[in-house]
Amino acid sequence: MTSTLRDDTDTETRSQAEAGSAAGTVDYDVHGLAGIRLVDASPTDVAAVTRQIGPMQAPLAREPELVIRFVDRLPLSSRVRYLGLDDAAFTDDAFLLLQSKNKARVRAQVAFEGIGTTCELVCETGVPAVPALVPIVNLTVLAKGWVPLHASAFTYAGTGVLATGWAKGGKTEALLAFMAHGAGYVGDEWVYVSPDGERLCGLPEPIKIWEWHLPELPRFRALVSGPARSRWKAIKAAQAVERALPDRVGRAGGGALSRVMPLLERQLFVHVPPEELFGPDSCALAGRLDRVFLLVSHETPDVRVEPVAAEEVARRMVFSLQHERLSFLAHYQKFRFAFPEAANALIDGAEERERVALAQALAGKDAHVVYHPFPAPIPALFEAMRPLLEDH
Repeated sequence: MTSTLRDDTDTETRSQAEAGSAAGTVDYDVHGLAGIRLVDASPTDVAAVTRQIGPMQAPLAREPELVIRFVDRLPLSSRVRYLGLDDAAFTDDAFLLLQSKNKARVRAQVAFEGIGTTCELVCETGVPAVPALVPIVNLTVLAKGWVPLHASAFTYAGTGVLATGWAKGGKTEALLAFMAHGAGYVGDEWVYVSPDGERLCGLPEPIKIWEWHLPELPRFRALVSGPARSRWKAIKAAQAVERALPDRVGRAGGGALSRVMPLLERQLFVHVPPEELFGPDSCALAGRLDRVFLLVSHETPDVRVEPVAAEEVARRMVFSLQHERLSFLAHYQKFRFAFPEAANALIDGAEERERVALAQALAGKDAHVVYHPFPAPIPALFEAMRPLLEDH
């Protein structure tokens, strides 16, 4: 690999965006489960969507489930009434989202009542991210009977693996551990499980590589871009200064540097498309589901693997999925406040759908829980999990 890890979209994706935009529409096909059509999208808009869901551009032979129409200025039919502080709003006939990822300012009109069937978003051009895009795609997939699961997935030694758990539980670290030993990438962050539990498909969002990953993944160290290195070096220098301050000035005294350090430390990462990390030949984005791992951090330094009933994994992950949907549900509740008669049965019944579908999909699967310290030690995860896969 000769590319550098970076936060922007690569040259190939940009050229695809320009070609698609010139034609007026750009289509994405998420494994035949969710079709997305961008209308009047600029190259910047296409790049933003590609960063969110990965390079899944493909012509649609069917009508899309989600249409995202880009405009210079969102047309408003009446006065705007606000819900919260710069968060959401509504007019006589439209619901508006005013924030996107990382609280970036946007203006987008979202038809919540159509999510799961045919939904349209009208979004002002130039947004850093389309608001609520991934939750809408996930609900569309759920409506087709597949289960969107917060997980990573890969194929190793001919075995299809699903690694799931609570946020920050070590799923990405397990993926990275096995990819470093020749596994095939299926997905990270969001993985779709077929109703019969036989197949996995991945949403190839960029992977978050943290600075602390690199000592355990030295093959990637030389690929970090110059700007990222400079940013990390400045943050590490600030950490050293903060640690050197006496308590009355620094941490215990609640000084300005101490207050800002958590924000700085959350920037010690880069987003990297999986095909740049692992190579396009290693990114099949689909595989079998043979074995399930539930990853959980614990307070001791050891890594321990224990059998667990797959049904228990299914029951636990229903609540993880609810947690992942909280910010989206906050938008939906504001939508219901604005339009009390305009319910969406799919959103209202998502928890029960997931409960039934997960129980069915994971029933009878070989499953183990992996307990590990935080942050998850990547080589130790591989050594603990590998025997179960090579003996499968």
